[in-house]
Amino acid sequence: MSSTQLRANDPQIPSTADGSQGLPLLVLGALGVVYGDIGTSPLYAFREALHAAGSPSVSFARLEVLGLLSLIVWALTLVVTIKYVSFVLRADNKGEGGTLSLTALARESFKGKPVWILVLGVIGASLFIGDAIITPAISVLSAVEGLEVVAPTLAEWVVTITVAIILALFFVQRFGTERVASIFGPITALWFLALGVSGLVHIVEQPSVLAAVNPYYGIRFLFVHAEIAIPVLGAVFLAVTGAEALYVDLGHFGRKPIVVAWFVMVFPCLLLNYFGQGAYVLTNPVAEHPFFEMQADWARMPMVILATAATVIASQAVISGAYSLIRQAMHLNLLPRFHVRHTSETQSGQIYMPQINTLLLICVIVLIISFRSSSALSAAYGIAVTGEMLITVALLFVVMRKIWRWSLLLALLVIIPLAIIDTGFFVANIAKFAHGGWVPVVVALSAVFLMQTWMAGRRLLAAKTRADEIPLRTLIDNLTNKKPPTVPGTAVFLTSDVEGAPTALLHSLKHYKVLHEKNVILSVLTSSSPFVADDAKIFYESFTPLFSRVIITFGYMETPNVPRALVLAKKLGWKFDIMSTSFFLSRRTLIPAAKGGMPFWQDRIFIALAENASSATDYFRLPTGRVVELGIQTTI
Repeated sequence: MSSTQLRANDPQIPSTADGSQGLPLLVLGALGVVYGDIGTSPLYAFREALHAAGSPSVSFARLEVLGLLSLIVWALTLVVTIKYVSFVLRADNKGEGGTLSLTALARESFKGKPVWILVLGVIGASLFIGDAIITPAISVLSAVEGLEVVAPTLAEWVVTITVAIILALFFVQRFGTERVASIFGPITALWFLALGVSGLVHIVEQPSVLAAVNPYYGIRFLFVHAEIAIPVLGAVFLAVTGAEALYVDLGHFGRKPIVVAWFVMVFPCLLLNYFGQGAYVLTNPVAEHPFFEMQADWARMPMVILATAATVIASQAVISGAYSLIRQAMHLNLLPRFHVRHTSETQSGQIYMPQINTLLLICVIVLIISFRSSSALSAAYGIAVTGEMLITVALLFVVMRKIWRWSLLLALLVIIPLAIIDTGFFVANIAKFAHGGWVPVVVALSAVFLMQTWMAGRRLLAAKTRADEIPLRTLIDNLTNKKPPTVPGTAVFLTSDVEGAPTALLHSLKHYKVLHEKNVILSVLTSSSPFVADDAKIFYESFTPLFSRVIITFGYMETPNVPRALVLAKKLGWKFDIMSTSFFLSRRTLIPAAKGGMPFWQDRIFIALAENASSATDYFRLPTGRVVELGIQTTI
């Protein structure tokens, strides 16, 4: 018996700042992908803060405007600059970021991989999904609402135009965005420049507005107007929604381009625009839509068009992020294998998921038609994001203690202030629950339930399978002593249980009563790392001349292409020829049991998820002409 491991060159690992693209191009790309969401917040964040503060009279407008501006400035500084840029971006999982990457990193730091960390990760991922249905709706709606300022007669068409844009956006997902993605960065860069210039014009007219840099004004506002502090903080938080994208997209660009883009372009332009809106409101205290109203007459329609383009790009980034997150959840066995279609021959991250796309589209359209304005929809925005941020802080604390080896005192000195800020924003957004905040909560709870159902069902199914199977070594010994007739060729039997005899092998022997000359027991595993180290990709073990075992381990960010990986095993002595190889899989038909581990209705949901999952043939990229599926009925 022999075993060997092989280094496999994985073409899917993305290039970062150290790659061939160069820092300027990566910074430009980060503008279009990472900062699209937070970059469109000026369309509605300051406006909603004014609405939350009421309609102040001219006599006290100055202090109130400075107070609101100060809160926004320091929210951006504390949440984005200090929390994400200074700390969270350093907690990468081999270059990857996001809730599930942070969850995997935190779990790996414990010997027993505690369940509570996985639970936090599942909740965080579910909250992101809740956020993903709101961002396209509120972003595009807020941009199109600029028509109300440019041409008030078009106000009744805002919802219709928004729905048409959303339909077009989701329709083109199937074709991929590779061809147009190259212009996302330049358009977003133009958007940020427009934000900065339009704000600077009004700052020059009212330079006193810069006094809002002093946190005194924000603190004073909260104390003097304590009765409206909660709704105001809920509105102020809209200015930092999208901050989590810095961490989610860490693997696409690397830390340095994201940080450079923030300090060189994004942060300065956001501040200039918010200060500009504040300066405009000081001069025009009854402004309804300060962002569009402060534009020169000739610039309003171009700004509406540019804002619409920027919000579409921001929405595209969120949709792609949702695809990526759900694919990670699939690879980590948190969700069934939904159909994944690759839309690019060169970029493995360019994917399209038809089922998820349709579900997101329906949810976004329902939100737009139900709420009908970005102001109403802003009440639904925030709870999911603040919840996800709180989970990020909790997992970051684990990383600080277990991986960075920080002392308890040092970790608490950093985490406690961050947790207080996030908790304050979370409480402020919870207050909006009855006015629409329940929407992302319901979506997130539904996602949590589906993940819990899938994981519980898989555990029950695995336990039942193990009870019916016999140990692989026992079967090999029996077949070696009493060898059945053999036929030419190689048979590959897929199994998720590394130690058990594949169900497909047992049924093949039962029905055909023959073995192939070479029989390979193949298991495909998913690592808790985004990309598996090359020297751990392939494990080959020879039992007898008749039987061998191959274990392929993919990272949760990789596409599991089994034939491509098997070719690598040639270097280990296994003469793999795809044209003389047959892949044997077991396809289970699940029947709910009257008495089982889950309630009957939950069994039905698990079965529905399993029936709608992509087949193993498609998921593992197996050649359909070389696959034999054996049907098996299982009661759970």
